[in-house]
Amino acid sequence: MRYFVSTGEASGELSGVLLAQAIRAHDPQAQFEGIGHQRMRDAGFTIWRDHRGWASMGPLAAIPRIPGLLNAMWQTARHVARTKPDVVVLIDFGAFNVRLAKELRTRSHYAGPIVDLFPPATWLDNLKRAKEISAYAVPMTAFEHQYEFYKRHDLPIEYFGHPLAAQYPARTPLPAPPAQGGRVALLPGSRGGELRYHVPALVGAYRLLKVRRPHLHGTFGAADARAEKTLRAVVVREGLRDVTVERGVQAAIAGADAAWVSSGTAVLETTLTGVPVVALYKIAPILVKHARRVYSGRFITLPNLVAGEEIVPELLQDDATPERLAETMDRLLDDPSVQVRHFDGLRRALGPPDALDRCAQFIVSLARAGAA
Repeated sequence: MRYFVSTGEASGELSGVLLAQAIRAHDPQAQFEGIGHQRMRDAGFTIWRDHRGWASMGPLAAIPRIPGLLNAMWQTARHVARTKPDVVVLIDFGAFNVRLAKELRTRSHYAGPIVDLFPPATWLDNLKRAKEISAYAVPMTAFEHQYEFYKRHDLPIEYFGHPLAAQYPARTPLPAPPAQGGRVALLPGSRGGELRYHVPALVGAYRLLKVRRPHLHGTFGAADARAEKTLRAVVVREGLRDVTVERGVQAAIAGADAAWVSSGTAVLETTLTGVPVVALYKIAPILVKHARRVYSGRFITLPNLVAGEEIVPELLQDDATPERLAETMDRLLDDPSVQVRHFDGLRRALGPPDALDRCAQFIVSLARAGAA
């Protein structure tokens, strides 16, 4: 079978690679094409479009990218309609992928199955958005909350649990580090805007925490080659002799006592691994009003949203100062057990451990039915 997978940023690309691995267990001759970056190339995908530079922070930052993204969407729809893959899998990146699904159905007349993994507006309970997605694709959510919302409104949706949850085995909990030491991971995010706003805050927080804990060590986590180059330059420029740079979340948090993490999939990945977290997120001040108009919920990080309570401290916008970040991390290092005791319950709340395999089986069944 031939599978076309559309992603728009690093977290979606990771999901696409893991999904492809699971699909191959049921369809050993599977062929994969799609929109991605180096991780998908390395996994054997034929890259139709490289998504590097597509992701942005907020609507204003996205405006300059719109013409290029629209052109890529139209070209992709024509390509898919012409090549007729057995199934199209859209992963996250709703601003692009929902439009792609609509284009495929309404103008390009692609008749094969379309699956939307991680459909947008998970926590917004937006009925109009849910109806739009259901009209053009089969939504496949990773969260029970979204599944129940769609079902309350008699909309089709599939739910097998979170496909990534079982991919991160929990480590044995570490004891609290010595009062004057410890190792912290610094994960500023993958987008350019996240690096711009988060790296200075994290460098400042690390310096302040180093005063409290003189034997502290740190590890920056870089999402890709561009971020790695940026972070290595920061380490040299700031004279952070006891801070290293690693590629990827897992490499950065290996051996870490705790982590500062930009809100997103990396927070979930880190907590599932068993590493205590302080989450942060900052955006341009001009975007804050828009963000509050769109979403007014109590939490933004996935562990807190899933649990319905604050498992992970969230320091957002004006609260994400070096002082607050250092103080919160210091308390967490003093007693990580308070947070860690919630991790088993979080994993259970994300669904069964075979969720990824069940997602893969469902997609393969759609591909086979479409090819029959």
